Amino acid sequence: MDSLDDAGVYKLSDDLALIQTVDFFTPIVDDPYDFGQISAANALSDVYAMGGKPLTAMNIVCFPTKKLDISILQEILKGGIDKMREAGVVLIGGHSVDDPELKYGLSVTGTIHPDKIIATSGAKPGDKLVLTKPLGTGILSTAIKAGVTSQQIISEVTMCMSALNRDASELMQGTEVHACTDITGFGLIGHTFNIAKESLVHVQIYSTELPMLSDIQKFADMSMLPGGLHRNSEFYSKFVRFSDKVPQYIKDVVFDPQTSGGLLIALPPQNAKWLLSELSRKVNTRAAIVGEVLSGTPGITIE
Repeated sequence: MDSLDDAGVYKLSDDLALIQTVDFFTPIVDDPYDFGQISAANALSDVYAMGGKPLTAMNIVCFPTKKLDISILQEILKGGIDKMREAGVVLIGGHSVDDPELKYGLSVTGTIHPDKIIATSGAKPGDKLVLTKPLGTGILSTAIKAGVTSQQIISEVTMCMSALNRDASELMQGTEVHACTDITGFGLIGHTFNIAKESLVHVQIYSTELPMLSDIQKFADMSMLPGGLHRNSEFYSKFVRFSDKVPQYIKDVVFDPQTSGGLLIALPPQNAKWLLSELSRKVNTRAAIVGEVLSGTPGITIE
């Protein structure tokens, strides 16, 4: 509990520790199977962010039995189980309650060597920051709920959110990495600031290098902005300085709360180039070097 990391770690012996995390939320897509996949991928991500291997999971389900057909729940659980199988994770139980609002997620347990934990507190001046998934899932999910997106957009954001961070995690463990977090509800700014705060460094973000999902500027200009974006902006703006050249839609995107977002990895420049090359070759992601770590007061500058 010394730092604000993505999951809890409990040391069992000199060479073995448990990683534990839990996450669940309401539907962000209409298809129940896709919702199950996204929820599972999101819950598993915190273990990957710390360099661990998830092993077991338990379902957490809130389901309105009087409002929705049980077949919807079956599809949600099927999506979750299929994603767990893809990750090599065993479902060992869970708990459900009758609730007016549908929610689904997982409690996850993994393992890691105590000396190989990748925390948020190790970033060093000179490091580059690699982001492994594009931004904009919150804005696009809001547009989907408003019924103003195409099926192509729905498919793109669904594929992005349901993709595991497993391969990116395994690749980063093959090189020298100083810090890592996954980008979720506090947006790029919130999670980047956590690295800056815990590592006692300043971070510069390259606004022109940020990978984004399709039509983000269009939907941001239409004010398809989730409530969490405004809350993130209200809380974290005091830690951020924007260059005058940064357009408004980029300011929205960096505060956008992400669901099952990518990993943000701080590592030396040469290692960052290697990681990008390996991600492109093996994972085919839209990963990019999006910033660098500087010495100075904890905070963020966006150029």
